[in-house]
Amino acid sequence: MISRYARKKMVAIWSPETKFQIWFEIEAHAADAMAALGTIPKSAAKIIWEKGKKAKFDVARIDEIEREVKHDVIAFLTHLAEIVGEDARFVHQGMTSSDVLDTCLSVQLTRASDLLIEDIDALLAALKRCAVEHKFTPTIGRSHGIHAEPTTFGLKLAGHYSEFSRARVRLVQARKEIGTCAISGAVGTFANIDPSVEAHVADKLGLVVEPISSQIIPRDRHATFFATLGVIASSLERLAIEVRHLQRTEVLEAEEFFSKGQKGSSAMPHKRNPVLSENVTGLARMVRSYALPAMENVALWHERDISHSSVERYIGPDATITLDFALARATNIVDKLVVYPERLQANLDQTQGLVHSQRVLLALTQKGISREKAYSLVQKNAMHTWNGEGTFLDMLKTDSDVTNHLSKSELEALFDLDYHFKEVERIFARVFDA
Repeated sequence: MISRYARKKMVAIWSPETKFQIWFEIEAHAADAMAALGTIPKSAAKIIWEKGKKAKFDVARIDEIEREVKHDVIAFLTHLAEIVGEDARFVHQGMTSSDVLDTCLSVQLTRASDLLIEDIDALLAALKRCAVEHKFTPTIGRSHGIHAEPTTFGLKLAGHYSEFSRARVRLVQARKEIGTCAISGAVGTFANIDPSVEAHVADKLGLVVEPISSQIIPRDRHATFFATLGVIASSLERLAIEVRHLQRTEVLEAEEFFSKGQKGSSAMPHKRNPVLSENVTGLARMVRSYALPAMENVALWHERDISHSSVERYIGPDATITLDFALARATNIVDKLVVYPERLQANLDQTQGLVHSQRVLLALTQKGISREKAYSLVQKNAMHTWNGEGTFLDMLKTDSDVTNHLSKSELEALFDLDYHFKEVERIFARVFDA
């Protein structure tokens, strides 16, 4: 994790202090459940809670113990015993380290998910506001980077809105899938701990019981979670690349907000670069890169090994912190996006009417000409316009093979820009009313 690309709330979820607090809560809730069963004295469970809640876990002390025992959970339990005293012997009864580690990771990932869902909601709000504002702002649609047919700037943004709406649904589902609790003991058989303890801890931590754990929670859940984050990152990159292309000097239909005092280049004072969008593109690459090791973690030896552990210590914090930052940055980009309607129109007009070629093609077929012949006629005149010989409409009006079938007034009607926008309201209703 790099502080440059991190926000406080998400970072706090992964701090040692938060981790040890969750570990304590897992152990204390388990103690409550065991006390209710009569496995440990109720007085012991009460003391564990009272002394543990008052204590501030000493990270440096836990690290010191771990350097000797070479085991993080044992180091924590040793420090907890220093705080609790004699009744600490009732802590961790029948439990194994993975019960604590995996359940804690589930809590952290669900909390991270909640922040990421909030981030997506903020981005969706910005996209909707900008899309509605530019619902009927004409722009050229491009395929292969080449001018295709007219669309609106609002429709561009509505497409991204729809994509992030799907991302939200996926993330909610991924949160549900990752939110499981396992307190099942060594190799997951509940030999030394009652399943009701697991159910109690799960309920207190807002999780659900893992149906079957092999000492660890199955890692296909985690793979799905991190893959979902990777897809969201890809959607962010698509949005960022669109902004970067639109900001190119030759295009300049929209650009990132350039604040007072901002500098674009150390060498060239005139530069206004899409640095925020480029940053989002780079961060998206990083988030995607965490999906593969999560998938490789699925195949562990027998009931467990710890080859997944080092991976998750990296990707848990890094993927969520990075995506949190990237989503917030993308929201800021959209919220402050500077759109140039005049330039949008100028670029739309750049090909001198060629964007209406399909309408002419279809009109000729309606007059009885074969599609192949109509295509040839339209393309011939389009190439004259490409070569700078005149506007597309003028070329068509002077071609008798065309005017024998379409009058000049009929041709002119085919160049009505509003024709392309007649279904915009319907599309918006499908996107935003859903």
